Amino acid sequence: MASRSPLIAVYPGTFDPITNGHLDLVQRAAPLFERLVVGVAESPGKGPTLPLAMRVDLARESLSLYPNVEVRGFNSLLAHFVSDVGAGVLLRGLRAVSDFE
Repeated sequence: MASRSPLIAVYPGTFDPITNGHLDLVQRAAPLFERLVVGVAESPGKGPTLPLAMRVDLARESLSLYPNVEVRGFNSLLAHFVSDVGAGVLLRGLRAVSDFE
């Protein structure tokens, strides 16, 4: 298990597919952290349209301009993934009023 660092953030999601909203959040967050790990969740319960490998590839291609952004697929609990990465920050986007509640 890696120690947690506030300089490492994880941005988790299914990214099915990655959208301009996802890209905007990464663009604004990347300069704030030494390393930003975009965690693409397998999430079979959500019934994603695209397979995990394709979602990871699309995210990597879309985010290749950011040298401190890494894209990784995962199929574990988010808490375990964040711990494995050593992140001290969890990044989430807010889309609707219900996300604030």
